[in-house]
Amino acid sequence: MATFALNCSLFLFFSLILISDAEISSKIGVNYGQLGNNLPPPNLAIEMMNSMKVGRVKLYDANHEILGNLSKTKFQVSIMIPNNEISDIANNQTRADQWISNNVLPFYPQTMIRFILVGNEVLSFDSDKDRQVWNDLVPAMRRIWSSLKANNLQTIKVGTPVAMDILETTFPPSRGTFRSDIQQTVVAPMLNFLNETRSFFFANVYPYFSWAANPMNINLDFALFNGNFEQIDGGSGLVYTNLLDEMLDSLIFAMAKLGYPDIRLVISETGWPTAGDIEQPGANLLNAATYNRNLVKRITAKPTVGTPARPGVVIPTFIFALFDENQKPGSGTERHWGLLRSDGSPNYQIDLTGKESSVEYDPLPVVENNAPFRGRLWCVAARGVDLMELEAAVDDVCGRGDGTCEALSPGRECYEPVSVYWHASYAFSSYWSKFRSQGASCYFNGLAEQTTVDPSNGSCRFPSVTF
Repeated sequence: MATFALNCSLFLFFSLILISDAEISSKIGVNYGQLGNNLPPPNLAIEMMNSMKVGRVKLYDANHEILGNLSKTKFQVSIMIPNNEISDIANNQTRADQWISNNVLPFYPQTMIRFILVGNEVLSFDSDKDRQVWNDLVPAMRRIWSSLKANNLQTIKVGTPVAMDILETTFPPSRGTFRSDIQQTVVAPMLNFLNETRSFFFANVYPYFSWAANPMNINLDFALFNGNFEQIDGGSGLVYTNLLDEMLDSLIFAMAKLGYPDIRLVISETGWPTAGDIEQPGANLLNAATYNRNLVKRITAKPTVGTPARPGVVIPTFIFALFDENQKPGSGTERHWGLLRSDGSPNYQIDLTGKESSVEYDPLPVVENNAPFRGRLWCVAARGVDLMELEAAVDDVCGRGDGTCEALSPGRECYEPVSVYWHASYAFSSYWSKFRSQGASCYFNGLAEQTTVDPSNGSCRFPSVTF
């Protein structure tokens, strides 16, 4: 009974937190990443954002060319301090002052900088060096805030985006709890800072990853805001109609348990991939269009919807991402989140204003990969890639001394045919098979691709991965 009464009190308290549109805009923003060697120049990219009626833009650095071009727009702008600069700033106020002097003062207020984000998903990295950055995160945020105050720039808020792995427990939402290794040492001081400065809790929230990790037990329509599927949180009694709300409320409940029930949320990243590797279910144009179109309708709805724990509260939201970025490492989905292709053409039609409710969109391709892949996969050299780059990749993979390329030695079973493409295909498949469990992907700087066709010949058997 005591627990239920507490949850009801929290719900009533959350319900009273109404934030006006004048204070926080519900316009949709985009993440403008630059990890591609084929992207349009900043001036053209900004023209594209204008034509799409983007409301705000978030950068992963403080690129001066982009900030200069943004001065000609009305976009609200978020800029970012790279993770590798956090510790220096945390330990030196002069360094923080220099960062503001170099990256804010030359552009503000012509460029409408609204947020400075200290690092990105800092708490998701876990080496000894990364753990030191954990400890430096909040001190760095305070240094930057001190510099802003010294320049009378308190209208610019300071935050840091976190991934959902900041939580130890996420389901049901009322059980949301921050990880025990950072709860008191990092998260509590961070929430105190955000509360003190009236800033926001920035969260990168991806229903896609939660669904794709468990597609047989999580309803796809629930992840896509698509249908009448509902779940009831037995602890709070709140009813959920989509996965995003559950994820957001798990953060809200976790903050309340540390004594901060009213810190405002920003969705600093969310979206759905248009493509991916063969074994990645649900990464397709139809799902991506459905998710982002429904997201825009929900976030821009009038009156504002909010979440079950905070009905009617505006949540500023940034879609990931503006462009497909062909140089992002990792699995195939990493390179296919763009609203636009690298040439600026749309991956699918979308109205970011949420106002054109009667828009009739062109039909999208039939979906074929919503179920998990079952079978064997090989990782081979992609057709048409540069042979010199391919040869350098073979030298790198085979020069590690881990046994990956033993079968390619002269006289061994996979030495012939002697071609760069053949040797690269064997090396890629062998390495991926050997180290996939440790995070290796079939990428190799864009030189590799997956195939369901066994490339083996009579004497040489290529290693594979079985799903």
